[in-house]
Amino acid sequence: MSNTGDVSTQASLRERKKIKTRRILREQALRLFAEQGYAQTTVDQIAAAAEVSPSTFFRYFPSKEQVVLVDDLDAPMLAAIAEQPAHLPPLTACRLAFRSVLATLTPDQLATERARQQLLFTEPELRATFFDQLGRNIAILADAIAPRVGREPGDFEVRVFAGALTGAALGAIGDGPPELDHLIKAIEFLEAGLPL
Repeated sequence: MSNTGDVSTQASLRERKKIKTRRILREQALRLFAEQGYAQTTVDQIAAAAEVSPSTFFRYFPSKEQVVLVDDLDAPMLAAIAEQPAHLPPLTACRLAFRSVLATLTPDQLATERARQQLLFTEPELRATFFDQLGRNIAILADAIAPRVGREPGDFEVRVFAGALTGAALGAIGDGPPELDHLIKAIEFLEAGLPL
């Protein structure tokens, strides 16, 4: 009888390889965008720099645009919000969740995130699409907050809360990529009642 190995270990190894490939694709894309410009960079060039085929690129990202638009921090942020103690007010839960996720990022991951955000705010095509997606981002945040307060995601106040949090993050960003701790400061400012 042959030993086929532990299935969960194999799945874990497969998953780690996927995460690594996705990370390399993004890093190489961002490097090429910085060196030669977003518009001038092709999917074929990104794939070659990452030492994968173009078809492999498309298994990870449906388009060149998505390399920048897809935020890999969304899922961990939403999970961290859900993991916060139920007694915490929603803003406090969000602040602690954001802080816990940001604390897990390595310096390289922080640099990649800053480069991604820089492109979002300087590349007109990406900026327009990013702002078009804000409604979706508000809905996703409302989905995460609603269970904490015993309401539906479509509840007016839940959506306004999610919109205010999103707006505070955008305000912290300004016209360029933020230091990621600005997101925490924006939530603290909301928690304090927006004192001016």
